[in-house]
Amino acid sequence: MKKILIILAVFIINLFAPSYAIKIGLQTAVKEIGVGASTSAVIIDANTNRSVCALEAMKGYEVRPYRNKIAIKYNGKYYKIDSDNVVLKTEQQGFVSVKNKWYRGNLMIQNKDGRLTVINDVNIEDYIKGVLPSEMPSGWEPEALKAQAVAARSFALANLGKRAKFGYDLNDTTEDQVYGGASAETAKTNGIVDETKGIVLIYDLKIIPAYYSASAGGQTINASAAWGSDLPFIRSVPSYDDNVKKNGHGVGMSQHGANNLAKQGYNAYQILQYFYKNVKFARINPEYYH
Repeated sequence: MKKILIILAVFIINLFAPSYAIKIGLQTAVKEIGVGASTSAVIIDANTNRSVCALEAMKGYEVRPYRNKIAIKYNGKYYKIDSDNVVLKTEQQGFVSVKNKWYRGNLMIQNKDGRLTVINDVNIEDYIKGVLPSEMPSGWEPEALKAQAVAARSFALANLGKRAKFGYDLNDTTEDQVYGGASAETAKTNGIVDETKGIVLIYDLKIIPAYYSASAGGQTINASAAWGSDLPFIRSVPSYDDNVKKNGHGVGMSQHGANNLAKQGYNAYQILQYFYKNVKFARINPEYYH
């Protein structure tokens, strides 16, 4: 491995952003779903903000579209909810469930053209807790995991509204970032998210979409090689992952490369400044967290 010389300059500044909650699409255009909660919960009509029914803890419920409304199976019978847009939220601290997984935050369920869309409305830090161990193995080097947390947070905040036509910001797959909800969390990765809370990558005072992939096969590529136009904070560099077959678009940070650099003693901020050029670090203003 060639020696890397990095002059580290970390500038932590308060950054004002429009929102610290994010909406993640979990299911789109499905015929039925199964939902539940770890504690007692309530379904609220999002159009009127009125409670329409209560749900018992640790009990599964089937939800279907009914004409232009929503129906829920309750004690063996379907009952119509006079709304096309509802929110399932716990009445005390707990988790909501869909797709056989637990999630923090609330579930938004919408009837769109006779099919259901399910959205997790969640705090950005709780979202990153479900992304980090889904995108990078929790057993990897702590400094690589820290770099991944900052990159994932930056990618998410830079892409708010990316999938607005579906009613959410990002989906939960590799098309955006893999998100496994609370079911994917580990104590180690949650601690790393807390340690890097609010830290993002910026270029020209804007949060960057910090692209990354599993491995670049020895050399990352410029954005133009993948998508036709360059980005000022992306430059082709040796990816330090030539022991791994290329997997992904190869733009930005190589996850395997980040882990290899961490093994060589580089910290998260050095790793990030290596893969993303001319960037600085900002911290989201904590007064605006919600």
